[in-house]
Amino acid sequence: MSTLTAQTYLTPEAYLTWERKQPFKNEYHNGQIIAMSGASRAHNRITLDIATQINSLLMESECEVFASEMRVRTSPEGSYFYPDVVVVCGEPRFEDDTFDTLLNPVVVIEVLSPSTAAFDRGEKFEHYKQLASLQEYILISQDSVRVEHYQREGAQWTHNRFQHLEDTLSLASIECEVPLRTIYRRVMRNAS
Repeated sequence: MSTLTAQTYLTPEAYLTWERKQPFKNEYHNGQIIAMSGASRAHNRITLDIATQINSLLMESECEVFASEMRVRTSPEGSYFYPDVVVVCGEPRFEDDTFDTLLNPVVVIEVLSPSTAAFDRGEKFEHYKQLASLQEYILISQDSVRVEHYQREGAQWTHNRFQHLEDTLSLASIECEVPLRTIYRRVMRNAS
């Protein structure tokens, strides 16, 4: 979740220097700082459960999973975001030797909040598309069983939607399958 703060323009370099000194996370978009607000219980549970599931499936692979704390830069002049879950495979590339800003994610997952859903589906996704490494973008609703899966196929992005607990999210780029029942097991009463 995020909230736009005061309209102060910063360069990407100034943002990064400032952000690294802050006690709380702040995203950066079009020269402006966006304060990250707290997330709901359902948001946190979904984020933790899908990150745990994917991490468990990738333990023997060359992929790493990060949950909520790994910043991603979309382009040198672009934006910096904190995805809910991010996966990188092979050698991770970082902006500098602080190793806190990832440049080459393969999968990005955002758990939708009412205040950020439109931005996550629209403008934020357009920024993520600038990452040549990104193969899959996943949006997960926290209020109902609904997972949107975008997958890069050449220069195009395909879209699939899953709305049943019996469905399985297949992440081809990292060779993982995650049942929706696992994603929603602690937030939907009938998921158990």
